[in-house]
Amino acid sequence: MTCTAGETGLFEAAARVREITCDRSLDSVMAVAASPVPLVMKGFVCDWPVVQAGASSLADLQAYLARFDNGVQVPVSAGPASLDGRIFYNADMTGMNVDRGNAPFTVFLDRVFRHGPAEPPPVIYLASADVDECLPGFRSENDVAFGDLTPLRSIWIGTRARVAAHNDLPLNIACVAAGRRRFTLFPPDQTPNLYVGPFELTPASRPVSLVDFAAPDLIRFPRFADAMKTAQVAELEAGDAIFIPSMWWHHVESLAAVNILVNYWWRSVPAWLGTPQDVLHHAMMTLRDLPPEEKRIWQNMFEHYVFGNDAETVSHIPPHARGILAPMTEDLARRVRTFLSGRFNR
Repeated sequence: MTCTAGETGLFEAAARVREITCDRSLDSVMAVAASPVPLVMKGFVCDWPVVQAGASSLADLQAYLARFDNGVQVPVSAGPASLDGRIFYNADMTGMNVDRGNAPFTVFLDRVFRHGPAEPPPVIYLASADVDECLPGFRSENDVAFGDLTPLRSIWIGTRARVAAHNDLPLNIACVAAGRRRFTLFPPDQTPNLYVGPFELTPASRPVSLVDFAAPDLIRFPRFADAMKTAQVAELEAGDAIFIPSMWWHHVESLAAVNILVNYWWRSVPAWLGTPQDVLHHAMMTLRDLPPEEKRIWQNMFEHYVFGNDAETVSHIPPHARGILAPMTEDLARRVRTFLSGRFNR
């Protein structure tokens, strides 16, 4: 038995993401980025020319985007209308349910604008492509300034689509440049209730929830009902933006005939610190399958040296002798990586 969202009332009961208004000054953006929970910024990019073009007509929006074409081939995912927009695994989870390839940008645009208004439409999707590579010059007219930070700027263009719930390490400001988007978000601690799929085979490099949000199967995924008790939902119009904190799970639906999203991803710590995801992968290899008592020992070690680390942890060691126990610096991180490389290559 599969219960639909309407039958369970799961989504109707979800809380709404808090909405704010703010300008695009660096101080305002950084204040938003300090939030521990998602925020919707109403009208954040409503003055972008691409937003104005979309508000005029689909024809004007297509013509506006075509201005930035420089002949580049863009990565495209495509699938039949029978998918109901869901970009996911194939039936036996040996690959994806969409075909992937490359197409000239103008050819891709023509397909999106020609087939997007169909009912139902096929899936035609450009996902997380570098804005400057795909649309050089676009950011000179449509951008958010980040001061000395250098966020990864990505663009998503396509027909109606559903992207499975996933999380991202960086902080994220996602701006709706055209169409409409619905975000369903969950705190990071809901991982056990979202039934996350494989780490290696993923739709877009991040593990995703296996739950179909259009028809949650609460027999197969019973804890999803608990996840929905913590869910927050946001529906964004063109010109709105949403801030998604690091590692918050988010399911994303594009709801209009043609939809465009521009993402800004960045981290609040230096890149030389590396990524905790690498640590998780290594821990799966080295710790996960240890006998239970050994796992508890290492859990205590991590709590002492990593998660519960404070001044008392190393106060008994002279500062000059603390080595990796000292506060991390770029030079120390370089020495640790050299040490680890030697260990990995043994």
